[in-house]
This record gives sequence, structure tokens and C-alpha cells, in this order.
Amino acid sequence: RRSSDLFTALAPGSAGSMAGVSDQVELGPEAAKERGGGGKHDVAIETAEEATEPADADINELCKDMFTKMSTYLSGELTATSEDYKLLEKMNKLTCLKYMEMKDLAINISRNLKDLNQNYASLQPYLDQINQIEEQVSSLELAAYKLDAYSKKLEAKFKKLEKR
Repeated sequence: RRSSDLFTALAPGSAGSMAGVSDQVELGPEAAKERGGGGKHDVAIETAEEATEPADADINELCKDMFTKMSTYLSGELTATSEDYKLLEKMNKLTCLKYMEMKDLAINISRNLKDLNQNYASLQPYLDQINQIEEQVSSLELAAYKLDAYSKKLEAKFKKLEKR
């Protein structure tokens, strides 16, 4: 009932006034009347004594408990978020180091590949000579087989003629 009276007094278009409420809340009903804040409009306004009545001890304890638990919860959430960011920072640093190692490895591989290509280019004339020699050896081998076959035919003819 008391809070509804206060809300009625503070509602727009109500019979109460904000100045009267603040006078009574700060000074109490007797002092507000002495300052001239009293009148017919003050009837629906709750007095400072009524508004500041001590709340039940249970409500105060529950509020304290709620604020303590909410503080603990929010602190835990902030700590967890902070730890997540620290973990991400460590992961980013390790990833950066890994990429630096991979970059160095790629540079070394590229350098070695260039050296290998240069060595291959310098050996290319010798490889061409080896290919030419191989072709010549193949043609000589073919000529040797033909010569062997011809010599066998001649030998067979010679033996035939010798028998007669």
C-alpha cells in the first residue's frame, strides 16, 4: 500500500509534486510543513519515516547473498574470459613461431632447389655426350650382332665346302 501511494504521488498528472516528495523524504513531514511544502497535495505522499522503515532482515541477507554470488559469478566469468584470451595469445605466438620455422625451411628448400638446378644445367652437356655414346654403343652392338650372324653363315658355308 505504501509503495503504491508513492508511485501515485510520482505519476505524471497526479496530485502530488516532486518538490513536496523530496522535501518530505529529506526532511520528514514536520520539516516539510515548516518549509511550506505541506498542503492538500501531501496526503497521498509517503513520509520519510515510512519510506525508510528497515526492511526485513531476511530480505537484507538475501540481497547481500545475491550480490555476493553475482559478484562471484561475474568475477569467474571475467577470469575465464581473461584466461581464454591468454590462451589465444599463447596459441598465436606458437603459431607465429611455427610459421617462421616453416618460412625458413621453405627458403632453404628454395635455395637448395636453385643449386640443384644450376648443377643439373652444368652437367647437361656431359649428359648429352653420354646419350650420344649410348646411341653409338647401341648401333655398334647391332653391327656386332649382324657381323656375328654373317660370320656364322660364312662358317657354315666353309664347313659345307670343306666336306666336299
